[in-house]
Amino acid sequence: MISVIIPTYNRAVFMSKAITSVLEQSYACGEIIVIDDGSTDETYGIVEQIKNNTQVPIHYLYQENRGASAARNAGIREAQYDMMCFLDSDDQWAPRKLELQMEAMQQQPEYLISHTREVWYRQGKQVNQKKKHAPPHGEIFQRSLRMCVVGMSTVMARRELFTCYGLFAEDMLCCEDYDLWLRVGSKEKFLLVDEALTLKDGGRADQLSVLHRLGMDTWRIRSLCSLLKNASLSSEQYAHTFAELERKCRIYGNGCIKHGRVAEGERYLALPDQILCCNGDY
Repeated sequence: MISVIIPTYNRAVFMSKAITSVLEQSYACGEIIVIDDGSTDETYGIVEQIKNNTQVPIHYLYQENRGASAARNAGIREAQYDMMCFLDSDDQWAPRKLELQMEAMQQQPEYLISHTREVWYRQGKQVNQKKKHAPPHGEIFQRSLRMCVVGMSTVMARRELFTCYGLFAEDMLCCEDYDLWLRVGSKEKFLLVDEALTLKDGGRADQLSVLHRLGMDTWRIRSLCSLLKNASLSSEQYAHTFAELERKCRIYGNGCIKHGRVAEGERYLALPDQILCCNGDY
């Protein structure tokens, strides 16, 4: 059985389509957990209406606004089943997503996590993806350093993954998935179900990738610093991680200086040397 975890915040207009895409799966899930992260719109009413018209258990949890990481973590703690899938409330799944992914996970039980390809839409129109956005199979660590290469709504994971590597970092306002997949990817391989089974709607002003776009690399830098300090990386992984930290700090620091934020820029340019001196403290 599968627990489907849907975090949401003021996305009532999308919620019905997201949940319906779960209910219409060829492989039925065991439960849907909606974590409402402090919404002030009609989210509760929409969830209740759907709940009263389906036999699939739908659990609605409300919490004060604490961010996507805290919402997903609440869903993980609430989940009854060992297999978990995540769906952002503005995304949808193709009808055979759970069926094909569960089949792949059952056939290859050595994998703790799998993901799929995505179809991207912006303002209702399909967007072509660049080669760099192609999701990887197997060893993903090095590819993951530059950017997140595992879509959150594509993931199916065993509970053991979170037991071994922890939950999402709740102090990260964005890039929390980048952070967790690096931790996991330093030790585990990722199984790619090589079909476009996740439908992603993007380009809106309310999305975290848009809200934090100007400072998004600061969160990735923070994650890399934590990884260098806390993860037991191989010497090769450490070298690649530090090189990416230097690259991100150089780009962001020089950008700050160019736009008149000299003190901030100099702080980021000096950060890699400080990491070496302080054994990863940041």
